[in-house]
Amino acid sequence: MGKTITICNQKGGVGKTTTAINIAAYLASFSKKVLLIDMDPQGNATSGLNIDKRLVDKSIYNCLLGNATLDEIIKKVYPDNLFIAPSSLDLTGAEIELVGAVAREYKLQKALAELGEERFDFIIIDTPPSLDLLTINALTACKEIYVPLQCEYYALEGLTKLLHTIELVKKNLNSEVEIAGVILTMADFRTKLTQEVISEIKSHFNEKVFKTIIPRNIRLSEAPGYGKPILLYDENSIGAQRYKELTEEFLSRQAIDQPQEIKDEPESTDSAELQQ
Repeated sequence: MGKTITICNQKGGVGKTTTAINIAAYLASFSKKVLLIDMDPQGNATSGLNIDKRLVDKSIYNCLLGNATLDEIIKKVYPDNLFIAPSSLDLTGAEIELVGAVAREYKLQKALAELGEERFDFIIIDTPPSLDLLTINALTACKEIYVPLQCEYYALEGLTKLLHTIELVKKNLNSEVEIAGVILTMADFRTKLTQEVISEIKSHFNEKVFKTIIPRNIRLSEAPGYGKPILLYDENSIGAQRYKELTEEFLSRQAIDQPQEIKDEPESTDSAELQQ
């Protein structure tokens, strides 16, 4: 049975979308069937896989509002076995439009239930750099959260708020969700600061920190501009090698469980506290 995971950190510029795209692409290259869901109104995962978000007729926005199913919006991309539920600019207004909706925190979970999670080996959700209703939907729909943290001075800034939000989601919306891993990104091993930050993060998260560390790499920065994951843009680059190793480590940690029970139209939980 498939597994749904969320890549999450409300801090922007930490490599969240880069990580989501490249883990998804490498999983697909390892013969896993993968669905990447772009829950960010900026649509960087969508454009990063060579889809013009301005030309998308139906997106994840339509699924959240109940105007389309995931089946109707999913697009196949390259490499083989990789699919995406694209984003669009309409997603910016989703939170306002859902404010009075019944069970608004469960809209993505319901869409996944209708799709059937068993159709994919992995469903990876890329989230916006915020703790809004879109992120809460992603946290409610998964069992495992992976947090990218950049190897910079303010890496742990704001993390308390993220951990608090996850605890509130666990208490009120999804008792099974857990932080399953922390991914260190943007490492510059020429600086002493990087080593200090890595040590500090490991002291906080211990075994949850992945051994593979993603370095700063110009090829990783260039790849989205060409609409390609790094394995297609430059598979010999250091960035590609590290994301391949990260994906192998990710797979080594996996034990595929039964999918979580999907609640049938649960009573809506007020998400106001979750978004503060």
